[in-house]
Amino acid sequence: MSAVRIARLSDEPLDLDAHLRAVEDDASGAVTTFVGRVRNTDPDADDAVVALEYSSHPDAPGALHRIAEEAAAGTDAIVAVSHRVGRLEVGEAAVIIAVASGHRAEAFEVCRTVIETIKTDLPVWKRQVEADGTTAWKGLGG
Repeated sequence: MSAVRIARLSDEPLDLDAHLRAVEDDASGAVTTFVGRVRNTDPDADDAVVALEYSSHPDAPGALHRIAEEAAAGTDAIVAVSHRVGRLEVGEAAVIIAVASGHRAEAFEVCRTVIETIKTDLPVWKRQVEADGTTAWKGLGG
């Protein structure tokens, strides 16, 4: 069975429990999660952030699968990862990652590698929307 159980982009709200179920494995003694949420502040914003609007390149789903696969390579880790697209309000989950493995150090390492690589390599862009209507495009990645 593949180490990657979920790797998808979705315009629907993300479900942490679905990611946890996807990595369920009796040989795994550790499960780590990461939930990246839309926050109401940004160091570059002059006003409160009210939403993020994510858009993606058509190759993004394949890139996300590759990111998860490469992060888990050479380990016993199982990965489930999703990234939202579309408009997200403050508090909504933009990214969910669940990683199961035999030991905690490996689970944490794979989870961290997935999110850090998403930030640099996933062709997803976000437009930040502030309370006063100001918008700003943010760079490549989450």
